[in-house]
Amino acid sequence: MNSQQLLAAVDDDYCLNFLARMVQHKSYSQTDGERKLAEYMASQMQMLGLETQLQPVPGERLNAIGTLRGEGSGHSLLFNGHLDTNPVTEGWTVDPWEGKIDDEFIYGIGVSNMKAGDAAYFCALKTLIDNGVKLKGDVILTYVVGELQGGIGTIAAIEQGIKADYFINSEPTDVQAMTMHAGSLMFTIELTGDTRHLSKREEAVDAIQAAIRLIPQINNITFTGAETDDHRKINRGHIGTIHGALGRDLEEWRPPQVADFVRLSGSARFAPGQTVDTVLADLQALLDNLCREFPGLQAELFDDGKRHRPTMLPFEVSPESPIVKAVNRAYQTVRGEQQPTGVITPPAFYGTDAAHFFQMLGMEGVVCGPGGKFNTMPDERVHIKDFLDTVRVYLLAILEICQPVEA
Repeated sequence: MNSQQLLAAVDDDYCLNFLARMVQHKSYSQTDGERKLAEYMASQMQMLGLETQLQPVPGERLNAIGTLRGEGSGHSLLFNGHLDTNPVTEGWTVDPWEGKIDDEFIYGIGVSNMKAGDAAYFCALKTLIDNGVKLKGDVILTYVVGELQGGIGTIAAIEQGIKADYFINSEPTDVQAMTMHAGSLMFTIELTGDTRHLSKREEAVDAIQAAIRLIPQINNITFTGAETDDHRKINRGHIGTIHGALGRDLEEWRPPQVADFVRLSGSARFAPGQTVDTVLADLQALLDNLCREFPGLQAELFDDGKRHRPTMLPFEVSPESPIVKAVNRAYQTVRGEQQPTGVITPPAFYGTDAAHFFQMLGMEGVVCGPGGKFNTMPDERVHIKDFLDTVRVYLLAILEICQPVEA
């Protein structure tokens, strides 16, 4: 079969129903449901004839890994996506677990982030297998957990020997080819002032007032060391939580006193070429200036990547990489137009497991998947066309990278 015949052979109804079955698994992060979905994916890959394993991940969690062995001399291609989802929020008007399909969308918690991408690469490989296509290179499907905890599932997979020549991470980009994304550093700042009764406020060091001065500086920062305008484009600091009151226990029952303690938690997004150390140094410089502005203030900065979960580092690949070009050509064939490629925002502000393959193994890859517009919101959904087009894009990318065996 030629490539056009293979594209026509994709069973759209099967693909949508398979995705709906994935949505029907309540795979909240770090729950039994997450484990059950990993076991389900392993069983489905076994039915395809893939070499399948359930890999242990810290916290009694499981990755599902499947490998289709090539017949030699072709490049290998790894697909990567996570199975764990965020929880359902208020405001839903459809059943988050039904996998509802209408004329335009498929709905459900996690369908955008990122079960549509997960299902797309399964269905792409299944189409090739069902139609008797033999490949020279290996295809590896990785269904990991713990992306929401800094990518611990992908780190575990890499530590257990998973690698390939190229990869596609199917995080939601609205089927655009993202070649760079930011690193994500979580941090905490503690400001300690000096309390007084409001009658003697002039003698106090007001930690809340200092925090109010600091927050816009962080929210508007561009970190040092950005190499190009594209790198600066994905620089961003943000304070997401603030608690201020009396003492480290944050006693709130005495508002007539000046608050002497504030704890702020935030995130820094930084580009390749910038590092955790340079970002922390920039934040520390702001704190040093703040302490000079508020004499007597003490400020302490914590790297939460060391305290709580791994820091998701930045990712970058040349737009001229063979894997990027293969995805570009596949998109052109499927949609008849050039694929948007490069630093795609807002997805470039998200962390992905692509960073671990890039940083730990030096692998070249691209982030490209369905979903994005309606990600992480009530009635989370994905355009059916985007999902089915992605199946076909992945199918063509497999053929180009792994190369079919001549009949």
